[in-house]
Formats: sequence, structure tokens, C-alpha cells
Amino acid sequence: MTEAQKLPTFLVNRYRAWKSTTYAENQSWYHHLADQGQHPRSMIIACCDSRVHVEALFNADAGEFFIHRNIANLVPPYRPDGQSHGTSAAVEYGVTALKVAHLVVLGHSNCGGIKGCHDICCGKAPQDEIESSFVGRWLMNLRPAFENVKAIKDPVERLDALEREGIRISLANLMTFPFVRQAVEDGDLTIHGLWKDIGEGRLDYLDPKTGAFLPV
Repeated sequence: MTEAQKLPTFLVNRYRAWKSTTYAENQSWYHHLADQGQHPRSMIIACCDSRVHVEALFNADAGEFFIHRNIANLVPPYRPDGQSHGTSAAVEYGVTALKVAHLVVLGHSNCGGIKGCHDICCGKAPQDEIESSFVGRWLMNLRPAFENVKAIKDPVERLDALEREGIRISLANLMTFPFVRQAVEDGDLTIHGLWKDIGEGRLDYLDPKTGAFLPV
């Protein structure tokens, strides 16, 4: 193995520390997970942002959540076009194979992906760069949400509103998936929107009755 292929020392050290403590103290539980497979009650669609620590936020153990991460925690509309769709595949697996009872879209403050879409929609990014970028094309799933906040004058307030609007549009897009809609209508699945303030540690939920985000 060449130098470039060696695992970084800090990862090796952290793994060994985990193996000798957390794993050693819970070895039977990990054997159970390996033998019995996963049976999570909830699926969480979160941002790739390293500051969003889903398991810590809900004090969860291994095996409790089926987690899918992507840029800006977006769910695209249902598109059965034969192309590769990682988020749609994760949703399908979570709902139809794992049969999760709850599906949560978890957004957060100071989201770089949301700001990226905001800048694109404000004309601050060259169109050719958008079309040649995986990130740029992905963020176009959020463009309809920008239309709902573009009238907000203050840019900070507009970004804050866009983070929440992205959660709303993702929940709406989830309902375009036939198997999601059917599971919801049958009472087998509930869907939820959450927004986390990274600095303050606050968690807001989308109230389905008022459409507003309220503190948990």
C-alpha cells in the first residue's frame, strides 16, 4: 500500500478507541444487529453538513434510524425516468422494504447548499457553471421554493425562510411518490419537517395545521 492509500492516523486512532470502548461494552447488541438485520422505526433525510449530528440530536443508538444525507436535505419530485436517483431510491427502500413508520426531513441553519441555491436564483452564479456542476443541477430542485421567498427584502431573513421553504417543498415532493402517498393514506406512515438551529441547539417542527415552524 502506498502512502497515499494509508488511512489517516486520526481515523485509525478513533476507530481503535471506539472498538475498545463503545463496541466492547455493547458487543452483544452489535451481534444482534448483524444477525437480525435493521428494523428502524424512522427514516431521516438530512443534509451532508458535518455539523448536523442526527444520532446525537435524538440520543439514538445504532440501528434506530435509517438515515439518508444529501446536499441541503432535499427530496426531488417523483421521476420514473430510468435515470439514477439516489435520494428517491433511499425513500423507496425506507418506505417499501423497511416499512418505516415515520419519515422526517431535517433542515438546519447556515446551510451552504441553501445559500448556493439562493445565489444561483439571484443570478450570482454563471449559468454554464450551474449546468456543468452536479451540485448546481441538484440545487435546482429547490428553485420553486425560492419563488415563495424572493420578495423578502432582508437577505438574512430570505435565507432563513428559504431553509424552511426547502423543507416544505421536500415534504410536498415526497407525496408525489405513489408508495409514500399510499402509505400515508393507509395510516402506515407519517411525514414530518424539522429545522435545527446549529448555534442555539433549538429544534423547530413544521405544524401541519398552521404551516408554521414552532419550537419542539
